[in-house]
Amino acid sequence: MHQKVIILDFGGQYAHLIASRIRREQVLAEIHQPDEVDLSFFQDEMIKGIILSGGPQSVYDEGSASCDTAIFELGIPVLGICYGHQFLNQALGGKVIPGKDSGKEFGRADLTHDGHCPLFKDIPKTSPFWMSHGDEVSELGKGFDGCASTDLCHNAAVWNETKKLFGIQFHPEVTHSQHGSQLLKNFLDICEVNRDWTIEKFYEEHQASLKKEIGDKHVVLFVSGGVDSTVAFALLSKILGADRVQGLFVDTGLLRQDERDYVEKAITDIGARLTVMDEADRFLGNLAGVYDPEKKREIIGNTFLEVQRAFFKTHQLDENTVLAQGTIYPDTIETGGTKNAATIKTHHNRVPEIQKMIDAGLVIEPLADLYKDEVRALGELMGLPHELVWRHPFPGPGLGVRILCSGELTEESTHRDEKSFSLQRNKKPFDVLPLKSVGVQGDFRTYKHPGMLTVAENDLAELESLSTKLINHYPDINRCVKALGHNYKGRIESTKVLKADINLERVARLQRADHIVTTTMHEMGVYNDVWQFPVVLAPLSFNNTGEESVILRPIDSIDAMSATVGKLPWEFFEKVTAEILKDDSISAVFLDVTSKPPGTIEWE
Repeated sequence: MHQKVIILDFGGQYAHLIASRIRREQVLAEIHQPDEVDLSFFQDEMIKGIILSGGPQSVYDEGSASCDTAIFELGIPVLGICYGHQFLNQALGGKVIPGKDSGKEFGRADLTHDGHCPLFKDIPKTSPFWMSHGDEVSELGKGFDGCASTDLCHNAAVWNETKKLFGIQFHPEVTHSQHGSQLLKNFLDICEVNRDWTIEKFYEEHQASLKKEIGDKHVVLFVSGGVDSTVAFALLSKILGADRVQGLFVDTGLLRQDERDYVEKAITDIGARLTVMDEADRFLGNLAGVYDPEKKREIIGNTFLEVQRAFFKTHQLDENTVLAQGTIYPDTIETGGTKNAATIKTHHNRVPEIQKMIDAGLVIEPLADLYKDEVRALGELMGLPHELVWRHPFPGPGLGVRILCSGELTEESTHRDEKSFSLQRNKKPFDVLPLKSVGVQGDFRTYKHPGMLTVAENDLAELESLSTKLINHYPDINRCVKALGHNYKGRIESTKVLKADINLERVARLQRADHIVTTTMHEMGVYNDVWQFPVVLAPLSFNNTGEESVILRPIDSIDAMSATVGKLPWEFFEKVTAEILKDDSISAVFLDVTSKPPGTIEWE
């Protein structure tokens, strides 16, 4: 038996990410719902530590997530993170209040500690950590002392030395908390837990559990060509044998340029069985006249089911066949797939009909507990080609979630007076664009406008920092963009959002822009310098020029749970912009300079 750390999942996006970080330190981590375990559970001598995860609720709300507070008296070290930090303090007599606009933090925050708390051993006195909170601990629980703060959060870290209780408002588990891994290592040292768990052991144990779950059934898996579905396909083929696993690649008409040829070759090269179905007319037909982002995702998911049923009928498959999906954990939690989680966006693998199949035990998701970095590690462990494992992620719905739609023609002024927030460089740092995108703030979905920065700054780190400050201050924006170039002349006099759905012409337009980005990355040798690079098409026209605008979204991440702007050379953006603007239908090109949180990686 392994010694272990127990994570109580208060929802949000973080419990499984914490677990993956703990597992990376070769410590077994188990996730449990806080109201499904009692005090006797924690009296297991193999439990060496307890972590209370973040969550989207407010601790002072009626019915908010809670656990048995008697666990704080067991002598087992406890680490409360974000919501867990607030719950820990409130449970022991402290006070949590809604943060004012100036006290809310989403994204990077520089944290300074006092050097006394063992959580911060070997961590610089001031360093960046990732925040995502709207509430704050205003009064500490009994026996707690403050030990770290940020400019906007006085009690960013607290501890009760006698009881070994620790509370932190920030998220050390996300990649972009620079010394987050060290902080979690320090907590494991405090727990005095053995480090004897490895990804190889997980792989070995997971093979056995999958064999038991599947039994003697055959498996059909939709393959997108992305990392997740490819690794899932390879894993199932290895466990069950290629003759029991049928790959189904659907050409939805929403693929990247030349994607179909690439996928066929890649899957064939790893020795798996693949059937290709041309269903572009079906998908585009079902999406015609649809504008709402959630409705588009639902239609794409249900259309995949239509294709599946047609395939099953043609090939006479029956109840002895189950559907497999390459769903990973961020897909699940952003759809509200855990008990206390809020819905950020509905993944196409989580539309209602598929969810019913999951509930009925007709769907297998071999990667559902993993994050992108773990999926890649698993792929390399199985011997998949490096270039396949490290290919940029691409969403299952394809370009369908990168083509923004609008059900009506609107024309608005983009001017916004700046009253209370001023910068030395410019008293009017952004205008509001008259369209919306999805964000994630305080573990909740937001659907707000982007701010178009009006500053001359070209330093990506500075632009990202400015974006975070503005979004933390203004509640009506959840991301910021920087104009890179345009086909209109003079200053912006009018801005129009054109009525537009998904059609062949718009798909071809985005394919061209996306191909320019990918080709240029390879030509300049910077493809591996970013983790992902979504290219977004929006029906946005300035000064009556063109029909669309293109948004570039370079991403630096490991696990998709947190992200910063990919720091490519400015010359790259200039070259790409010039090439994209050769298309007269493009009015402008923008660069998204928003971290996650508060902006999601995709715009829909």
